[in-house]
Amino acid sequence: MEVPSVVGLILGAGSSRRLGRPKQTLPLRDTTLLGWVVREVEASSLDRVVVVARHDVVAERAEVTRPDAGDTTCSASLRAGLAAVGECDGVMLLLGDTPEVDASMIDRVRAAWEATRPWALVTRYEDGSGHPLVFSACALPSLRALRGEKAVWKLLESERDRTERARIERPLPRDVDSWDDYEALLEAFALP
Repeated sequence: MEVPSVVGLILGAGSSRRLGRPKQTLPLRDTTLLGWVVREVEASSLDRVVVVARHDVVAERAEVTRPDAGDTTCSASLRAGLAAVGECDGVMLLLGDTPEVDASMIDRVRAAWEATRPWALVTRYEDGSGHPLVFSACALPSLRALRGEKAVWKLLESERDRTERARIERPLPRDVDSWDDYEALLEAFALP
């Protein structure tokens, strides 16, 4: 069996404390917020897709896994996802609340990582750094050891010398943390 080159790992099991309800289930056009992200990742060139979610997810080719019910931190979702990923050359981390990250952007970030295969690659937008992030197989033990919130960004900061940037000429994709964020997203996704 051939080892997949790059596996997409969608983190979509957050507790949505700031929003007050599971943001992953919020409607977005003909699906949900998380459903939109899954659809875009499935349409990309990634070899396999794993989704970490606490709710049902409609997926064509993605494998859905659940995090530990007692731990609602982002790193708990990350560990659950990495356990399902298996052997691969690299893992692309995506967030289940950033539907503006589309298949073409995912493919551009993957191509940038494939060109040099660094320990880690961060997407650099016009106004800041964000997801997707790509980690090589040799970085996965460090990811599996993470605990708490924002741990991935802390790890990247500590491994600055082994981290490269993929430049994307567009604003940082918005994520949904509040009702205002969701309403702004709905406006941006409004049909012409």
